Amino acid sequence: MIDLYTWGTPNGRKVSIMLEELGLEYTVHEIHIGKDEQFAPEFLNISPNNKIPAIIDNDGPDGKALSLFESGAILIYLAEKTDSDLLPTEARKRAQCLQWLMFQMGGVGPMFGQAHHFLRNPKEVVPYGQKRYHAETKRIYGVMDKQLADSPYLAGDDYTIADVATYPWVSRYEWHQVDLAEFPKVKRWFDAISQRDAVKKGMAVPYLN
Repeated sequence: MIDLYTWGTPNGRKVSIMLEELGLEYTVHEIHIGKDEQFAPEFLNISPNNKIPAIIDNDGPDGKALSLFESGAILIYLAEKTDSDLLPTEARKRAQCLQWLMFQMGGVGPMFGQAHHFLRNPKEVVPYGQKRYHAETKRIYGVMDKQLADSPYLAGDDYTIADVATYPWVSRYEWHQVDLAEFPKVKRWFDAISQRDAVKKGMAVPYLN
């Protein structure tokens, strides 16, 4: 059994989608970031950077409980734990998968997140910030659109953790004022992944009234 500490954010939903894709049993623990629950000492023992998501695998690799934070690390760990095809083992495919996962971790997440911050109900309107991060977000969409012109998924022919990690961020395209019609290959990819049962279930975690 895995304990998932999460909230309804793109990073949180990466892990709930992954757990659903793998068919692993898990218990959801809501960490309400709007109420600063991520700063509670109990949570900081699991995630010292006070960020969701985090997990505790009560059946770790040595038979003992293992806690992990950082969503990318969690995806890799869960894929390796289950010998999942979502992280290829063949060297070339694995490298391609990991590079697109790192693209999400270092580019998509941070830049889309800044676009959300400056464009969606900002406390203070900062035109420079809005222009900078909106432009960078659209540039990143262009990178993905070019990649997806030659393959159905980010890392090639197969659906991988790179797609799992990126999809929840793209699902908020309206928040960063992007029209997916401008990026038809991304839209095709997004629409296809949206139909996956595990994605539908994972995107609903935690269920918020």
